[in-house]
Amino acid sequence: MSSGSYWRPRFWPEKHAFYRRWVKLAGAPAFQSWASAMPGARRLAKRDGQALFDLVSGFVYSQILHAFVQLDMPGLLQKEPLPAWRLAARTRLDPRRMEVLCQGAVAVGLLKRSRQGEYRLSRLGAALPGVPGLCEMIQHHDVLYRDLEDPVSFLRGEGETELARFWPYVFGQSGTNDPDLAARYSKLMSDSQALVAEETLRVVKLEDAHRLMDVGGGTGAFLRAVDAAYPQLRLRLFELPTVLEHADLPPRADCVGGSFREDPLPKGADVISLVRVLYDHADETVKALLAKVYDALPPGGRVVISEPMAGGATPTRAGDAYFAFYTMAMQTGCARSAAQVSDLLVQAGFSAVETIPTYREFVTGVVVARKPG
Repeated sequence: MSSGSYWRPRFWPEKHAFYRRWVKLAGAPAFQSWASAMPGARRLAKRDGQALFDLVSGFVYSQILHAFVQLDMPGLLQKEPLPAWRLAARTRLDPRRMEVLCQGAVAVGLLKRSRQGEYRLSRLGAALPGVPGLCEMIQHHDVLYRDLEDPVSFLRGEGETELARFWPYVFGQSGTNDPDLAARYSKLMSDSQALVAEETLRVVKLEDAHRLMDVGGGTGAFLRAVDAAYPQLRLRLFELPTVLEHADLPPRADCVGGSFREDPLPKGADVISLVRVLYDHADETVKALLAKVYDALPPGGRVVISEPMAGGATPTRAGDAYFAFYTMAMQTGCARSAAQVSDLLVQAGFSAVETIPTYREFVTGVVVARKPG
């Protein structure tokens, strides 16, 4: 066998014969019509049909959510249920169009409707403002939606995306010269970081740590959460100087300005955290960063990686659908599985690599490792 060849089964055409027959049968209109009428198959056909319709309608559902947030429906309905005409008056919408929005919001689970025709928040709708950064992310999604307007061109990588312009810091120090853009980035990151920090500190224990350095930690949201949970722990933030201008750090924390692309990481911390950092960057950048983390840690020191992760052999909606496409729109980085992150850590020299299950894997995944010694 030549070095460029690969093994082929002798009877390849027959290997998937059953699969091809099944696909042809499932896609036949006559079979679908029969299945929808048969008592045993009716429930399955209905479920599959509803699932397909939900995929088709998903963008409309998301736009209902977007309007729901942009019009501050949770705030308007915070004190009492209201009819559509009163909501319309407060939002300057046509009453009939507000009725359509409210009915749609009921259908997707954001509102409930009384027999008198008044609308009130459902548990899901009432929870929206309580999730840190969620409403801001929803309003920011119009940028992503425009990037996905032509999905085939998007997948072919044709043209620059708006998200690539929104997150220019990813491409290096030169992308942070705009103070307004840096402030916008910092606020969005800070608002959405609280939930990630909560989930991370729920599963990562730091009682035995002396100093934690958060690399690429934005304005310090993760360090503020660490400070509240571990008041004895010394803290440090390593971040771009333009971003540090907007930092809000605990009194005991210090900061060091620099770019992990161009500068070595300061030493002195026995725990280094990378919270929502790796998935912003390509493999080459991640490998170089992990090598710097390894050099900065003392023997026995830990690295904590927390970010949304793909599912690998078991794809997930959050990791493989949402975050995979989001990072692709940024035109750098990717959503990696815990196994891929672990492999990168091993390549950097780390040992005792462990994937720690989180309670809300759609928020973040966690992988920790130690420097041998």
